[in-house]
Amino acid sequence: MKNKIWMWVGGVLAFFVLLFVLLFAFRSKLLSYTVNRVIAKVESRYPVDMHIGNAEFVDWNSVVLSDISLVPHDRDTLFTTDSVYASVGLRSLFKGRIVFRRLEVNDSYLTAVKKGDVTNFDFLLKKDEKTPAQPKDSTAAGRNYGQLLNRLIETAFDNVPDQVDFKNLNASYTSTNRTIDVRMPYLLVDDGTIESDVCVRTDSLVNNMHVKGTIDARDYNISASLFASDTAGIRLPYVKQKFDATVAFDTLHVSLKDKKYRNNNLTVRGNAMVNNLVINHPKVAAEDVHVAEGAVDYVVTLGPNLYVVDSLTEVRVNKARANVYASYQPRPSKIIDLKVKTDKIPGNDFFNSLPAGLFENLEGIQAQGWLQYDLKFHLNMDSLEQVVFDSDLDASKDFKIVKWGNTNIEKINSSFTHTMYEYGKPIRTFTVGPANPFYAPLHTISPYLRNAILSAEDAGFYSHKGFHEEAFRQAIIKNLKEGEFARGGSTISMQLVKNVFLTRQKTVARKVEEAIIVWLIENLDLVSKNRLFEVYLNIIEWGPDVYGAKDASRFYFGKQPSELNLAEAIFLTSIIPSPKRYRASFDSHGNLRSWKSGYYRMLGGIMRRRGLITQEEYENLYPNVQLYGRARDLIVTAPDTATVEEEDTSQYELESIDMLDF
Repeated sequence: MKNKIWMWVGGVLAFFVLLFVLLFAFRSKLLSYTVNRVIAKVESRYPVDMHIGNAEFVDWNSVVLSDISLVPHDRDTLFTTDSVYASVGLRSLFKGRIVFRRLEVNDSYLTAVKKGDVTNFDFLLKKDEKTPAQPKDSTAAGRNYGQLLNRLIETAFDNVPDQVDFKNLNASYTSTNRTIDVRMPYLLVDDGTIESDVCVRTDSLVNNMHVKGTIDARDYNISASLFASDTAGIRLPYVKQKFDATVAFDTLHVSLKDKKYRNNNLTVRGNAMVNNLVINHPKVAAEDVHVAEGAVDYVVTLGPNLYVVDSLTEVRVNKARANVYASYQPRPSKIIDLKVKTDKIPGNDFFNSLPAGLFENLEGIQAQGWLQYDLKFHLNMDSLEQVVFDSDLDASKDFKIVKWGNTNIEKINSSFTHTMYEYGKPIRTFTVGPANPFYAPLHTISPYLRNAILSAEDAGFYSHKGFHEEAFRQAIIKNLKEGEFARGGSTISMQLVKNVFLTRQKTVARKVEEAIIVWLIENLDLVSKNRLFEVYLNIIEWGPDVYGAKDASRFYFGKQPSELNLAEAIFLTSIIPSPKRYRASFDSHGNLRSWKSGYYRMLGGIMRRRGLITQEEYENLYPNVQLYGRARDLIVTAPDTATVEEEDTSQYELESIDMLDF
């Protein structure tokens, strides 16, 4: 029995020895066969000539490939490399493909060239012409980007060698108007670690970076950090030319920690972090915006007609943190959802976390207590009237401003100097207070004018806390229907803050800063409603170098604001949305044009229903006013031409009336 066992063991050993000898004897032929098969497969699929000058084993499972090139037919050479030293999985050779376990690559050049409409790489982007075209399915759910990304991730990770050592790796793209050149003196991947130096030249912009990271191909885990190698930082190319913006940073960290593909949905998790981020764009802010540290821990799901940023996603700007949920469903209806929620944030952390250069008036503020923000937004493009917009900023009972920074928001409680700007340039400076002869205390302004302005501009002024969410909602609906910014949702508080504290530049930063200042004023009761309304009535524009109710009353009617009648008050209210077009309201004889009657009926009817005027006053209301003073000299002598007729502002006037409380 023992002899039989030993004979069996000996036979098995002999078999493996024989197999080993045969593999060793024929491995060169097997390698040559596999290389030729790879070349044939590439050349049959693409219009290229692939060349591998020499391929040989240098030990049991290591090969050297040299003089490698890929040249498209009648095009410039796309790729060359001097030599590749690699450890090869022998099992992959029997399958007719090469899977490298260890790579050493020297002097590689990937050179993409575009001359006019001709390139040496477009064949890689074209569909396989041998595959017959399939009829388009109009009922298809659309492209599943989750499936495509999952395939890309798995393909990339499955082909990562255990060890990689690139020396002098180069890639470039050249066209008639663009040059991109990437140089890597070395790229090392060893035992899960990644390290490289990278120099990227895009036209005249040069970025020098150092890259360090880790990779675990089995768990689809990769983490990489980019560090600026010089004091210039890392600047994103072509952002200036394409978007008139500048984006730069010192360090960028990105990672993919996990991915799951189930039921045609791909979910990826990871994080990203950037240090010393600098953004400059005229639509964001007037100056450079600095973020010391920004980060995001993301959970994103992609699937058929589904794009979701999970609520587990946390965004951090300096010390302020918020959880964000966002989703976009393109079919069958376009549906957008957005939710933002923060935990309780200490007041100082909130203000200290605001990016420098973004909110000039708020820089340096010190506060006590805590803040908490919650936003809910829902939009279905097939039912715009059902838009949901809820925005809420809560504060602790002990929240207060301990020290103001660049600007004392409470300055409007007493006399202050105000400067009006036009196209970014100061045009007039005056005192808002009794020292100014054109200043009108609230009680000296006609109730007709006060009530007309409140009815048209902000009917809920005395009841809301600076914001009118329904006005925002209606503005969103109208803007989406018309496909442009046709209506805002500004309250009188917001208009006042915009005029007193902010520039007229239309930037994202200005709107956010406006909202924060309004919230502080209204929720901390820094300024009374009457004082806000009084300042508003004394600084708003009413014509050429005409600011405030007293100036306007004298300019148009030669009287004090307390003496204005109902028709005069409604006229002054009508031109607030476009004061520079005041002439368009009159003919050459100084009579109000006929189209003004619609505004008078609309606003007069609202005032009657609210009990602000009597039925008799409404019935006797006509669009008829008598001009005196400087306005008469400018208007009555103006030619009554078709050009002036075309400046019909009735549409703007009617749209400005706030009917949300009626």
